[in-house]
Amino acid sequence: MEIVLAKSAGFCFGVKRAVNMAFKAADASGSICSLGPLIHSPQLVEKLEDEGIQVVHSVSEMTDETVIIRSHGITRSEEDSLIEQKLTVVDATCPFVKKAQQYAALLGEGGYAVVIVGEQEHPEVQGIVSYVGDAETAVVANADEALKIPRQKKMGLVAQTTQSFENFSEIADILLTKCKELRVFNTICDATVVRQDEARAIARRVDVMLVIGGRNSANTTRLAQICSEIQPKTYHIETATGIDPQWVSDLTSIGITAGASTPEWIIREVMERLREIAK
Repeated sequence: MEIVLAKSAGFCFGVKRAVNMAFKAADASGSICSLGPLIHSPQLVEKLEDEGIQVVHSVSEMTDETVIIRSHGITRSEEDSLIEQKLTVVDATCPFVKKAQQYAALLGEGGYAVVIVGEQEHPEVQGIVSYVGDAETAVVANADEALKIPRQKKMGLVAQTTQSFENFSEIADILLTKCKELRVFNTICDATVVRQDEARAIARRVDVMLVIGGRNSANTTRLAQICSEIQPKTYHIETATGIDPQWVSDLTSIGITAGASTPEWIIREVMERLREIAK
């Protein structure tokens, strides 16, 4: 049985940076808290808790003097609250997310009605929305939702960093018909594009596709959607225990990719489990 593992599977630059910053901060402070899960991997969040990094969901819950900001970023009001409380802040926000926040603020200050391509309830999107300020804002997940946006004189467009370029581009084309001026900032992370392209290429050549990552991970879920459009036998799993041997029995090839928040040890365990099944 051939196992094809995507070269880009696992931690992206922003996640790797955030995790390294978290462990370093924990070593220095002993006990710190994370405002929201540092990354969308339940297994790694549990490991971070063992190192003394506790997850809290609001500034009011904080009991430690040191707080680490998750890779997805936080809202502007949450950031202001941290400053007001004079807490020591370790900012692990992904630089690509920071850039999306900055562009959203720039568009809002420029009087543009701002459209954000992404998932309304995702913490990264909520953070980007907060930087728009008082300007009119809309979050759309797809072209159908973009079609419902009313006409505006000036519109600006940014994206959740893990969106697909195809979806972003399709929405941009729709918005061009709804305004006199459209200012577009492509805030999709380069690593996201590479990861999605690799997943498509592998899905085309294998008998079954496994996508590893947290159920709460937007980029992992999107990888699973992309792969399933090409290879119907696509399965989204969090760990090796999620593999059903019947999925891969009597097959000649299995493809594997993983979300940007998936630790390397989980990928290794999946590979080892597949080899055991193949014996």
